[in-house]
Amino acid sequence: MLVHLRTQLPRPAPAELYGVARSTLTEAIGELRPLLGDRGFAVPDRPGLRLRTLADVFAHAAAESVKLRIDGTETRVPCPRAHRPGRCAFLSGKKKQNTVKTTTISDGQGRTLWSGADRPGRTHDQTAMRTVGIAEQFPLHPRAMAEADESCRGPAKEFPEQVSARPKKPKGEDASLGEQYASREMRRRRPSARICVEHANAEHRQWRPLRRFLGRREYYAATHRAVAGPVSDRASQRATRRRPSTEPVSVSSMAC
Repeated sequence: MLVHLRTQLPRPAPAELYGVARSTLTEAIGELRPLLGDRGFAVPDRPGLRLRTLADVFAHAAAESVKLRIDGTETRVPCPRAHRPGRCAFLSGKKKQNTVKTTTISDGQGRTLWSGADRPGRTHDQTAMRTVGIAEQFPLHPRAMAEADESCRGPAKEFPEQVSARPKKPKGEDASLGEQYASREMRRRRPSARICVEHANAEHRQWRPLRRFLGRREYYAATHRAVAGPVSDRASQRATRRRPSTEPVSVSSMAC
């Protein structure tokens, strides 16, 4: 299953590699894909804890004082057949291609805490935040803080003490030179504060199905979660290995 998710090879190739029939491989993928997606996401420094819902993510952020980073990403999907209802909904105005958008939430070190909210590529990021329930979590968790993209200025205006977004550029004729310099510096610092979620999305795109998905669009949501879960596990394990040791150093070891 992981080989299929990592490489997106045609199914006869891994079936020949492992010496099984193609139907057996297809059945195994269909059974394991939702199981991987339902495992949830790993929590750094908490091996036995998994985040499965948005409520879990925001409760964890409020309890541990973790500032969330929220961003959306797009994956190219096959074009729907002509004359089908909703065909134009997948046409992204940014990519000029048929895409599916996904929202990713990470911490300050770029570790994936949640990824989902899959919707057609034409849907705006701010609309997705409201329809999926991300905006509803801020009143329920007043201590949760988040850094969002400039496309999410609506929640930033609604919850100014919790959500930070990139401000608009001041108008050249009405703004003074000092205001223009201050706005430019603020707009420069915002991307550097939320670049970690871009790194999380880049880790997801190392898996070929999340660069360009070749299967049926109705399977994309389960495939994305099946990839994001192992990616979060790997990032959590990497952070655990890099954590410095707190054990006292003996005098004999220092002498050696």
